[in-house]
Amino acid sequence: TGAPLTDPVPPQVVPGADSSARQLCFAWGPAEVLVCETLFGRAGGCRSRGFSRSPCPSRFWREGGAGAAALALTGSFAGTEDGAPSSSRVFVVRRDQDIYIQALRKLFNESHGIFMGLQRSEEELAGKSRKAQLVQVSKNYRSVIRACMEDMHQAAVSTRDPALQGQYSTQVSILSAMELIWNLCEILFVEAATAGPLLLRLLDWVRLHVCDVDSMVREVLSSESPSKHELFWNVVDVFVLQGRMDEARHLLSKEASANPISMNMYKILDDLMKKMPVPSLSNTHTLTELELKWQHWHEECQRYLQDGTFASNPHMESICKILLGDEDAILEKKELMTTWYHFLVTRLLYSHPTVKPMELRFYAQSSMDLFLGRESSPEPLDMILMAAFEFEMHQVIKECSIVLSNWWFVAHLTDLLDHCKLLQSHNLYFGSNMREFLLLEYASGLFSHHSLWQLGVDYFDHCPEYGRVYLELHIERIPLSTEQKALKVLRICEQRQMHEQVRSICKIMAMKALRNNRLGSALSWSIRAKDAAFATLISDRFLKDYCERGCFSDLDLIDNLGPSMLLSDRLTFLGKYREFHRLYGEKRFLEAARLLLTLMTAHIAPCSFWMTLLTDALPLLEQKEVIFSAEQTYELMRCLEDLTAGNSDKQKIQDDDIETTKVEMLRLALARNLARVIVKEGTVEGS
Repeated sequence: TGAPLTDPVPPQVVPGADSSARQLCFAWGPAEVLVCETLFGRAGGCRSRGFSRSPCPSRFWREGGAGAAALALTGSFAGTEDGAPSSSRVFVVRRDQDIYIQALRKLFNESHGIFMGLQRSEEELAGKSRKAQLVQVSKNYRSVIRACMEDMHQAAVSTRDPALQGQYSTQVSILSAMELIWNLCEILFVEAATAGPLLLRLLDWVRLHVCDVDSMVREVLSSESPSKHELFWNVVDVFVLQGRMDEARHLLSKEASANPISMNMYKILDDLMKKMPVPSLSNTHTLTELELKWQHWHEECQRYLQDGTFASNPHMESICKILLGDEDAILEKKELMTTWYHFLVTRLLYSHPTVKPMELRFYAQSSMDLFLGRESSPEPLDMILMAAFEFEMHQVIKECSIVLSNWWFVAHLTDLLDHCKLLQSHNLYFGSNMREFLLLEYASGLFSHHSLWQLGVDYFDHCPEYGRVYLELHIERIPLSTEQKALKVLRICEQRQMHEQVRSICKIMAMKALRNNRLGSALSWSIRAKDAAFATLISDRFLKDYCERGCFSDLDLIDNLGPSMLLSDRLTFLGKYREFHRLYGEKRFLEAARLLLTLMTAHIAPCSFWMTLLTDALPLLEQKEVIFSAEQTYELMRCLEDLTAGNSDKQKIQDDDIETTKVEMLRLALARNLARVIVKEGTVEGS
């Protein structure tokens, strides 16, 4: 299964940090690391305000190849030996810097849709139907990579900033390598091409990705006399090396027309190229039949070469040697092939066209050795491709995790391979499988971005073992900068029954609204949080504002509390008290009086608000028509006496002329109302 993903990887130096002179302290965050310089020498201790005592690495080890980028800030975070403060720098080391590149947004957004479609696809499709579906998904991923690469190339061409141009060109190279690797994995693992069609797929792969000679081909073909062009034979050789026989024959026909002396040689070579047996995707011939035809054709080429048919034309003789699979002749065209894997496919085309998948590893290794020679060593990309040719899927994923600058590639490729049932046996030692581990890392990186976090939610949803735990941890750290964003986060939590996170978000937003004196919004959030204590606090603020201003704010909210008012007694009182005012405004005095008395006698009104309620009864007591019955009037009297009964409260009321006046007015109004009621009720009884 290849080496484990936990093998040590090359360290990433933090730019700007002088680790040779200063020790560094660090603190881990969800998607970033804070690295702090100290003024302690290499032999000293490691203490820094705001950071825990921990090892002092001079380098930040990348986790799985997530490229680190440091942003330097200044501040007095370090101290001198004697404890005096001193200036020091703090580095913010991000592990997924690519997340912040605007030009890569298309890659993240569009691949998300492909990923979700793959998760929803019908698993019951079997055999060829399922394989065709997975191959199409793979091609969709590659089309997104290529589209993003083209956009990046256009940006590099159009910008005048050399630094930006260099950044875009680097990204184009990375995306190109990603598509190259993905395409090979698609051929070998997803499509699992068999002997015969395998070579055709590899030829298409080389033609698509080896583009260094395209400009030369265009230059020759656009000239007035292509056969006279100095690069004419180079272009013919390129076509032959890539198995583009029809195009090579077309060019050679121009040479024959311009040079009648070579007409006979041209016809023989053209006939050989025309008759060359090649596999077909339709499998019209068995491999045995193909090998037999190829052997006869090979012998015919050998005979013409030995007879010296092309001896007078070195170019045609060289082409004939290539058709025979002569390794030395092919290697002479090394500059036209540019890469060892182009050499591999050309070598297979002319020496072993029916190569089987499991034989690729031997040809790949020898081709790389022959092509690179002793003067150069394999690059990381070479090692990834070699691992693919050796069918070491886990090694491919490991190497890509180390080399590539973000988790996008390995996460999506691994998910696709997992759907192909190719990774089922590989579990990591810490409990999760490889697919889930890489998806969790990729989604965690998305959550560090101010808008891409929404994509990360869906990736966590499709990680059955740890996805929900990761989502709960990350969603709590999203900055709730606006109510719109908070509502979006809240909806995500509610859809997933994440009740604790729902309460937490609502409480945070309620507190923010309260600090900004937006009582309606604060009350709305506290109701959503089902926080009775906070709802009581805000209700008290509403009542206090009413006492100071004489009117309510946010009437629409209070009028439509509905069952939510039962969250707390104080909220119930607020809703009912507002209902009293509405009834009074509609001149429904009898209903208003009953409700007011209920608020007094049910003891849900705060004691500090009793005088306000009794004062609200004054207009009803002074109405021409008797509103309060004798029993209700006695209840109001009792409430007034209860209010003035306490010695401290009584002393406070007596000291306040206004309050004293209110009490006297209430007593007078109650007495007059009682008298009117007695007369009215006596008259009714007498009649």
